[in-house]
Amino acid sequence: MLKFLLVLLVVGIGAWSLLSRLRGPRDDRAAGDRPAGQAGAGPVQMVECAHCGLHLPAGDAVAEGSRLYCSDAHRRLGPAQPGA
Repeated sequence: MLKFLLVLLVVGIGAWSLLSRLRGPRDDRAAGDRPAGQAGAGPVQMVECAHCGLHLPAGDAVAEGSRLYCSDAHRRLGPAQPGA
């Protein structure tokens, strides 16, 4: 009985290996993990919040003039004060 299970295990591993080779290389990141419209997109530009210094994607930043902020609350507080 144990011999039968061992043979079945070896055949199963062989079949799995053969099927995975026939399918070819696959992307480890599932398509559902990517935001819409960013399939295969390159690196994202990061910017720094003028108030707290947090780095965030440029698309998520809140702009006021030439300064960028991480949130509307930090935009209202304005740029960081030196020494504070």
